[in-house]
Amino acid sequence: MGKNKHRRFRENETFAILHQPPFADYFRRAHPLRGTWRAQIFGNPNPIVLELGCGKGEYTLALAQKYPQRNYIGVDIKGARLWRGAKTATEQALPNVRFLRARIEHIDALFAPSEIDEIWITFPDPQPKNPNKRLTSPPFLNRYRLILKPAGAVHLKTDSRPLHDYTLALIAHNRLTLNHATPDLYAAPLADDLLAVKTHYEKIYLLRSLPITYLQFLLDAPAPLTDAPSSQ
Repeated sequence: MGKNKHRRFRENETFAILHQPPFADYFRRAHPLRGTWRAQIFGNPNPIVLELGCGKGEYTLALAQKYPQRNYIGVDIKGARLWRGAKTATEQALPNVRFLRARIEHIDALFAPSEIDEIWITFPDPQPKNPNKRLTSPPFLNRYRLILKPAGAVHLKTDSRPLHDYTLALIAHNRLTLNHATPDLYAAPLADDLLAVKTHYEKIYLLRSLPITYLQFLLDAPAPLTDAPSSQ
């Protein structure tokens, strides 16, 4: 491990807005943070928005600055990446930002039913060889259903057309409500202030003329979600 990582990990311990619960504390059990985020962590009743696989937290930070009446939590397992977002939020004294270092596959142990109002998934690993590890695969979406409010939207921004198409097929197969879908976000009239936030990697993709796709949907199926046939 490089010196920079060691330094960042040490500095992470000093950030009050960065929560790093030990895995044993939320593996097959509810963590004490669960259900407390509004009252004890943010100290307000405002909506909570998650960014899953947030990396350096660029989207979390940008949205929090644009919408101070909402609370934002960036979730990732990579501490060296979270360092950048946590450091920036601390330096800017953003009151509506928190970061959480945790495994997303156990997200329902960290948040209570209907505790989350909205979910963003921005440029996740498309996992071409491991469909069940995709952040929009049924194992993950079924966990999101447990913590998301019934009318809460899931947003997916990606440069991966296969991941976009896979998720779109899953939405259709499970008869989920699809609010928006575009295979080229910045060529569509759908682009607005919310969607126009650009991460570091997104800017690189755009310079390479790679289209950014976007989906917004609800997890409103009455039964657990299943994979669409031949959608792997």
